[in-house]
Amino acid sequence: MQPTPDFDPAKLAKSLLRRSRQGALATLMAGSGDPYCSLVNLASHPDGSPILLISRLAVHTRNILADSRISLMLDERVAGDPLEGARIMLSGRAEQAGTDKELLQRRYLNAHPSAEGFVSFKDFSFFRIRPTGTHLVAGFGRIVDLKPEQFLTDLTGAEDLLAAEQGAVEHMNADHRDAMNLYATRLLGAAEGDWRCTGCDPEGLDMQMEQTALRLDFPERVTDGTALRKMLVRLAGEARKKMDQGATL
Repeated sequence: MQPTPDFDPAKLAKSLLRRSRQGALATLMAGSGDPYCSLVNLASHPDGSPILLISRLAVHTRNILADSRISLMLDERVAGDPLEGARIMLSGRAEQAGTDKELLQRRYLNAHPSAEGFVSFKDFSFFRIRPTGTHLVAGFGRIVDLKPEQFLTDLTGAEDLLAAEQGAVEHMNADHRDAMNLYATRLLGAAEGDWRCTGCDPEGLDMQMEQTALRLDFPERVTDGTALRKMLVRLAGEARKKMDQGATL
């Protein structure tokens, strides 16, 4: 099926990747090759690819070490009939962390702080899923296959931003929780709450309250810390303007 004119499949796929905190992971059973499915927690790399923290004692980890091919189902978890919500089936390979372990660990712990208690266990390892494609289903007439370059974020030239990311996350959470709440309520229509920043990349900011995650897209691409600060100040101003307009109605 072809998408309708008002439908942006790449944008929706990116949003699902950034907002998903759990997914159904399918692997191939070592030896038999039979399909095996399990529930996993996940976070996202700055480019949007999923990050897993899994134990070697788990069947799915042993499967991945024998054959890295996987698929991952993510959905919006909407109220009512779950088939009415958008979902993606991501295919790819699970790659164990190497020199990027520090990046994967901090991104994962920002999304799942409770994992701090067992992240150092010797049987646990970080894996990054390298996508080969995704199948998006978002309702009647909205079924699309996408290539990685259509739903992953291009990090070219954003080295300065990635280096500044964790400092920015900590600064926002320590000193600007009011701005985080304004982004969530005034720009994204979410309920008020204790929203915190979990990450940023050239295309947007990720926020979370407990297990509910939001994605704030930037109107323009940012690639360094200075541009990020200016963008966050600009968006805070837009959010306050919306709040003031609402107060006068």
